[in-house]
Amino acid sequence: MVKVSCCGVCHTELDEIEGRTLPASFPMVPGHQVVGTIVGVGADVKERNMGERVGVAWIYSACGMCEHCLGGNENLCEHFRATGRDAHGGYAEFMVAPAEYVHLIPDFFKDSQAAPLLCAGAVGYRALLMTGLQNGDRLGLTGFGGSAHLVLQLALFLYPDSEIYVFARKEEERQFAMELGAVWAGDTANNPPHKLHAIIDTTPAWKPVVEAMKNLRKGGRLVINAIRKEEADKSYLQHISYKDHLWHEKEIKSVANVTARDVREFLDWAATAKLKPHIKEFSLEAANEALLELKFQKVKGSKVLRIKES
Repeated sequence: MVKVSCCGVCHTELDEIEGRTLPASFPMVPGHQVVGTIVGVGADVKERNMGERVGVAWIYSACGMCEHCLGGNENLCEHFRATGRDAHGGYAEFMVAPAEYVHLIPDFFKDSQAAPLLCAGAVGYRALLMTGLQNGDRLGLTGFGGSAHLVLQLALFLYPDSEIYVFARKEEERQFAMELGAVWAGDTANNPPHKLHAIIDTTPAWKPVVEAMKNLRKGGRLVINAIRKEEADKSYLQHISYKDHLWHEKEIKSVANVTARDVREFLDWAATAKLKPHIKEFSLEAANEALLELKFQKVKGSKVLRIKES
């Protein structure tokens, strides 16, 4: 059992609330960027100990026996269970989780800083790996919220000779990206000064996907982060042309959740690189306010719920 100190607020919660992904049963406690302290362990638990500061991410459990699990890709398991969707999550004072999916939090981070690392950061890390980026390649980020602002910092650490280009609708987001080290920031529909080797899409919309394909170099790769696309924006797909968007062996990859390995590796890298998550805290009672700010894109960095001491 984990006594929750804080829980990040993710766009996936909006998907759950608004019906784009439904929980297995109601009622369901949302929240999958959970940080707290272990206050109880099962009789057979060997991996974790009382008093440890830990996090719980989107992946709650998997079968452990299928070809995907045995190959280290339990995010593709048919029996994948998500925290806050298929099992009660962290918008609460206490929660329980399987020991193998509970992760130690590096001492470098405060609880509220660590929360967005567990999803926004970890899924961004998986997306970054999937780009196949090499040091010196040009990377684009479309959308600049909780995930992208962490990916930018890690990419600059792992690929110091690479240039990062950011596409965002709001001027404050573009300015934030430049402050963090981007070499260029423009609107979603703007063309960067160079074609890019890879682009990571972190938006809930289709327009940035179409625009990103136009800005890839020959053989470039677009990686679509795990955020679901909103149907209202789907009409933008009619603007795709073979010549401008698909030609020259461009690729599209999608990220499906995260593995336990992704979370643990990213937490280690985040501490090594001394990432600085930009957060805004809310009380648990103000969860709806945080979700509405996220829905209407009042976003700079990540939003985190602080749970009161009981």
